[in-house]
Amino acid sequence: MTRALVPSWDILPAPPAARRMRLLSRRLYTLAMYLAMPVILYRLAFRGLRNRGYHSRWLERFGWFRDPGFASSIWVHAVSVGEFNAAVPLIQALMEKHPDTRLVVTTITPTGSERVRKQFGERVFHVYLPYDLPAAIARFFARVKPRIAVVMETEIWPNLYFECRERGIPIFIANARLSERSLRGYGPALGLIGEAVRCATLVAAQSKVDGERFLQLGTPPERTRVVGNIKFDMAVPSGLDQVAREWREHWGALRPVWIAASTHEGEEAAVLQAHARILGRFPDALLILVPRHPERFRAAILLCRSYGFRTSCRSEDSIATLDTQCFVVDTMGELLKFYACADACFVGGSLDRIGGHNVLEPAALKKPIVIGPHTFNFAEITDTLVREDAAVRAADGARLGAEVVRILSDPKRAAAMGEAALRVVERERGAVPRTLLAIEEILTDVARGEPG
Repeated sequence: MTRALVPSWDILPAPPAARRMRLLSRRLYTLAMYLAMPVILYRLAFRGLRNRGYHSRWLERFGWFRDPGFASSIWVHAVSVGEFNAAVPLIQALMEKHPDTRLVVTTITPTGSERVRKQFGERVFHVYLPYDLPAAIARFFARVKPRIAVVMETEIWPNLYFECRERGIPIFIANARLSERSLRGYGPALGLIGEAVRCATLVAAQSKVDGERFLQLGTPPERTRVVGNIKFDMAVPSGLDQVAREWREHWGALRPVWIAASTHEGEEAAVLQAHARILGRFPDALLILVPRHPERFRAAILLCRSYGFRTSCRSEDSIATLDTQCFVVDTMGELLKFYACADACFVGGSLDRIGGHNVLEPAALKKPIVIGPHTFNFAEITDTLVREDAAVRAADGARLGAEVVRILSDPKRAAAMGEAALRVVERERGAVPRTLLAIEEILTDVARGEPG
């Protein structure tokens, strides 16, 4: 059931002086965006040195792409891989509900683009989201003609939102989350961001805490609902158990295996220190290391070898062997398969102040989970898993090694943690149909010509 949030104050119309200040803020923001373009393009080119995908399709980032000739579309924006993976069941439901309407899916990263094309191919129209420049956004809208903008999680771009409002395009923020750190991070732009988020027709928050933060940001209460986290509704692909059995037979069925997933540069050394400790207790243990970003793949392989570990990787060796100590997954879209093979799962982005990544994938696979201290991106989920003995926290690499050893040493405890994790996931399912229902309400209003 959706739940409305009631704030402690009323949203009142802004006085003329405040409106003038907001207009000035918008103009200064747009000027800053134009002035920042050389730096943004330089950064894009620099990232392309490690991921060549950033060197292609630059015109799309300014709204220049072939006109698909749509009469109208439903547009879903997912910034990168994680957000897109969460959006997949929602996109599939929208495609089934509206078979005669084209689905447009935008991302901003090459890895996100690759996942869209691998998942849906030509069944959706995919381009990069243009930069937050008025002319680029206008070109984008002129080509895709969206009936609704479904924006995943926390993507708030002022000019994009203002243009939607001016064109009468309802904005639906799906699976909306807002950490305390993000709220503080808006700093001097808080007023402008607040004005932008007030353009949204509905903010469908993951949790009550997220909803309350959107209220602090300025979302009207009547446009804020708690619908739950759609990541709980992820479908576990069939055949994962079979893949896991085959791979484990190949590299040693009885070996203890742990995975460090979605790791960042500052965490990988701590993971390898943990693995050295684990090898002291289990000399035949295998670490599956999955860096978060493709540009880290080669560096992670070299780092493993610098520690003296016998290391192989997915792209060159296909699969680990009996003598492999570290196996680096340097491909995209296979994380679930490797989670299925593991006896213990560490979810990265949590030892450093990244905020943590998706813990629901290993939870849905009944795996015991280890996380670091910094999980503010998924605070409510991780706190629940820890509280229900489905996950444990590790403050650093030494503690990570100790916690993984404890799990590997006690199969009954590991199984109990996995069962508890799955119970949490199953209890919280249902956000996708609630989200879809809210979108359909908005589309019905659009069809009637009613304002969002």
